[in-house]
Amino acid sequence: MKYTGNVIKYGDNVDTDVIIPARYLNTSDHAELASHCMEDIDKSFVNRVKQGDIMVAGENFGCGSSREHAPIAIKASGISLVIAGSFARIFYRNAINIGLAIVECPAAAKEISEGDKVEADLDNGIIRDLTTGREYKTAPFPEFVQKIIENGGLMQSIVNGVF
Repeated sequence: MKYTGNVIKYGDNVDTDVIIPARYLNTSDHAELASHCMEDIDKSFVNRVKQGDIMVAGENFGCGSSREHAPIAIKASGISLVIAGSFARIFYRNAINIGLAIVECPAAAKEISEGDKVEADLDNGIIRDLTTGREYKTAPFPEFVQKIIENGGLMQSIVNGVF
């Protein structure tokens, strides 16, 4: 699994209430959720995010409620990968369940800057900041997680007969 994109960066403790505010939880429409993604922390996000961009954040990304709407909104906005110093556990599992690629790499999360171009090879656990030339090591995705993400999420993997 390889990803290349421009970075949109956030800090520590980005909670699910700012990823997708509760006032929009009355819909399950992915495009509608994407249109409000990050609006309470970054009003410019929906106008500048491009398909394939990579989100980088600090520690405890996705803390707060257990809503699946948060990773759905991020994925539907066009973000292909989220790199963070750490993730809230329920967000981590929800992201895998809906097929959003995420990876913990504290060094990359600290050093990669907004606007950098990043390449991530998650089969081999390598993240490269193409802007600075720095390289970071992370644990490769287990094969079963790769299959879930490649199939668009856990439920789609089951429908496709992967599991």
